[in-house]
Amino acid sequence: MLAYVPMALGKAEVLRFRDALAGAPWEDGAPSGGASKTAKRNSQVPPDSELARKLGAAVGSALLASPAFVAAAIPLRIFPPLFERHEVGDRYDPHVDNAVRGDAMTGARIRVDLAATLLLSEPEEYDGGHLVVEDMFGSREFKPRAGDAVLFSAGSLNMLTPITRGERISSFVWVQSMIQSDEARDMICDLDTAIQDLSARIDGDDPDMRKLTTVYHNLIRIWGEA
Repeated sequence: MLAYVPMALGKAEVLRFRDALAGAPWEDGAPSGGASKTAKRNSQVPPDSELARKLGAAVGSALLASPAFVAAAIPLRIFPPLFERHEVGDRYDPHVDNAVRGDAMTGARIRVDLAATLLLSEPEEYDGGHLVVEDMFGSREFKPRAGDAVLFSAGSLNMLTPITRGERISSFVWVQSMIQSDEARDMICDLDTAIQDLSARIDGDDPDMRKLTTVYHNLIRIWGEA
């Protein structure tokens, strides 16, 4: 699973987030790296702070309002998003994300199926800082626009190349999907995307569209959890 989600946040929302984070306290981000914390060099807003929780709720709402994100992730639970800053020299070496995450504040635990990086900095604001994800098609590199997100399987090897100029501000999200299997989720995503594309050209009461929609929901019944 690897999906690019454009405009998960609008430009006005990005500016609002940046203003809110301008005076935020930052701490060492390594502890949130779990088993891969030694590979991680960055800073983050304290995850349990009021600011992180407030902005995190807004990120979660924005992602759930994005048809592209919902089609690709089929989300069941979203872990409280992190807010990260990478400055010159910061990086995240190759790693695989933890399979399970627990929230210290609520005690809630999720199985981590997917990870998403939502950018709050424009690519021209910094050099380096490329997100690199290895999937079945090889190594793929991303440097998204502010407001765009990259969604990928949490079981994929991924890294962030060192920052050599400026700073990169982002939100990082872990997701438990209704569909645990990457292969099944990819097929349902393709079907959902096709239905969305066809619905713009075909009458919603078309009998073949009804058949496709029925297949979509029945596949989620077979493979999904809620």
